[in-house]
Amino acid sequence: MSSYKIALIKGDGIGPEIMDEAIKVLDAATSGESFELNYSDYLMGGAAIDVLDDPLPEETVQGCLNADAVLFGAIGGEKWDNLPREKRPETGLLKLRKALGLFANLRPVSVYDELVNASTLKPEILKGVDLMVVRELTGGIYFGTPRAKESDKAYNTMVYSVEEIDRIAKVAFESAMKRRKQLCSVDKANVLEVSQLWRERVELMSKEYPEVTLSHMYVDNAAMQLVRNPKQFDVILTSNIFGDILSDEASMISGSIGLLPSASIGGRVGLFEPIHGSAPDIAGQGISNPIAMILSAAMMLRYALGEERAANRIEKAVKEVLKEGYRTKDLSSYDAKEVCSTDEIGSIIASMISKV
Repeated sequence: MSSYKIALIKGDGIGPEIMDEAIKVLDAATSGESFELNYSDYLMGGAAIDVLDDPLPEETVQGCLNADAVLFGAIGGEKWDNLPREKRPETGLLKLRKALGLFANLRPVSVYDELVNASTLKPEILKGVDLMVVRELTGGIYFGTPRAKESDKAYNTMVYSVEEIDRIAKVAFESAMKRRKQLCSVDKANVLEVSQLWRERVELMSKEYPEVTLSHMYVDNAAMQLVRNPKQFDVILTSNIFGDILSDEASMISGSIGLLPSASIGGRVGLFEPIHGSAPDIAGQGISNPIAMILSAAMMLRYALGEERAANRIEKAVKEVLKEGYRTKDLSSYDAKEVCSTDEIGSIIASMISKV
């Protein structure tokens, strides 16, 4: 039997409670499979600051580097908002991504038929949406130099190397090969030289994936098309700043960020987390939605461990539970048969695993 080491970072706010439900579902999904998961807990964010006065202790970095995957809940909260930037919880996450060498962020967006009315978009626009945003995570204008803020001006520099473009393009093409084999590369090549290089390298990479249909779209048009006709997209590849904006726009298509997982990959060890924050205002009340965390665990099984069958079982169980009308409080207005607590919905999904 194979054995995988999973580093758990529960974090702050609702992080610990949604993580508990993800572990519950993972245990159900791995029962009867030919592998097992061994968990180790580590501190990061506010929880680490409170105990060790450090948002990312070295023990956490080493524990994650020695793991097969990292499953992460959420960090942050008002309690730590006034700390210096280097001491803030979010700094810990940025440092961990760098330490793990994570350069590709994957955000799948699916619209469940049962929740099609949860979005502000019309149901006929949403029904059948299933797309993936592949965002470059460590380059571009957020990290380019020179950069400065002066008394009468400020500036940043958008920089991408051939190596940075090629490696994120490869991730996107590989993702497309596992899906519907359509890739839309989003840039601003009509006005930006860096986007012209981006487009050239993506075109060159496409020769290695003749089965994938490649198209290009300017970012302003892509933003419009995401709300006009999101069903046209399969995999969207884009740079850091464009991906930051488009992935948040895409996340709202589903109607609830409590449903959406993400993966940061590319280094030795991948990190898997829900896209939502720590929501300290509802922490401990048993009303948080753990589904995004549970689906992040499914992404971990697929992308980090290669355990496709177990990942599929989790995703099918979530879909079936929503189909049967079980809802957490945030989704209670949408055809709810029963409104469940955090613990209850996790248990229902775990029980459904054996039926799908």
